[in-house]
Formats: sequence, structure tokens, C-alpha cells
Amino acid sequence: MQSRNIMQTGNRKAWGAAAMVVLLLVLDQALKIWVKTHMQLHESIHVFSWFQIYFTENPGMAFGMELLDKWMLSVFRIVAVSAIAYYIFRLIRRNVPFGYIACIALIFAGAMGNIIDCLFYGMIFDHSYGQFAVFLPEGGGYAPFLHGKVVDMLYFPLIQTHYPEWFPLWGGEEFIFFRPIFNLADSAICVGASILLLFYRRLLSDSFSK
Repeated sequence: MQSRNIMQTGNRKAWGAAAMVVLLLVLDQALKIWVKTHMQLHESIHVFSWFQIYFTENPGMAFGMELLDKWMLSVFRIVAVSAIAYYIFRLIRRNVPFGYIACIALIFAGAMGNIIDCLFYGMIFDHSYGQFAVFLPEGGGYAPFLHGKVVDMLYFPLIQTHYPEWFPLWGGEEFIFFRPIFNLADSAICVGASILLLFYRRLLSDSFSK
């Protein structure tokens, strides 16, 4: 009876994690596809003074960083996502708290959302320079498999001012906080990782030590 209850609990956790991943992937891809097909590259929509939908494409990692060759980065992402998927499977079998599983699922969904861009966007969209991208263009996409660019659009310039003239190096130059442009997938990764570090640090350490 007890083993049956554990199995049922594990199934509920598995379905809950799967639902989170699917929902976030749908929202992430829907927003990216809308931006890609309705905005030109570097076009912005001012929602509030502190929030813009600003279309940019990121050939590197989260928040616009470029640390690895594009092909290496895509392969690294695939390996990382496969490892996270296996880790979630192990967590469900060990019946760990769902909050912890949910955090890992957020990270997994975020990584998957950006992998989809890298794998397929170059093949299914044409470029966005001075035009709205076309889905499945007749002449083919803008890049081969594994070389697509990640679509970013969430921009929060919360503070826009200038450094004082006396400030070393950057005196008089514009200062913007928060400058990075990101997407829902990046947000999911950051939220999941932050909650893990704040509330599940011990469980995270114990999990990787076993």
C-alpha cells in the first residue's frame, strides 16, 4: 500500500513537472514567434517608461553573452538539457519535494526554449534586418541546423541617467540599469536557480553528493 502511494505521488509530481515545462515552452515560443514575425531587428515597443519589447537576437548565451563558438554552444546545450532531464527523472523516483523538482523543471524548460531557437530558427525563418521574418521562406532560412540565433525581447531600463562628469572613465556617459535584454526562457532559468539557492541549498548539495 505504501509503495503504491509513493508511486502515485511520483506520478503526480512527474505530470506537474511536465505541465510546467510544456506551459513555459508554449509561452516562450509563442512570444518569440510573434516578435520574429511582427517586428524588425532592433525595433522596440514602449510598454512603460521602464519596460520595452525590444527585438534583438542573441548568438551566444543567456542575457546576450558570447562565450563559445556557436556550434560548440549548441552541442553543449543539448548535452546539458539531456543531463537535466535525467536528473529530474532521478528526483521523481527518489520522491524529493515537488518544490525542488519544480525549480529543476524551470531550468530545464528555459534551456529547452533557447535550444529550440538554436536548432531550428535558422532553418525556418529568414533574417529580420529591415523586415519582418517569414516563417518557412521559399529560399530557405538564414542559417543551417545548430546555428540559429536566440530571440530576446524583454528589456527593463529601470534607471536611465548619466554618470556625473567627475566619475572616472565613464564621466558624462549614459548609465542604464537594467541593461540586458532577455526572454522568458532566460527568466525561467534564473528564477529556478535563484529559488534553489535560497530555499533548497542543502537539498541541492545532498542531491549531487549521492
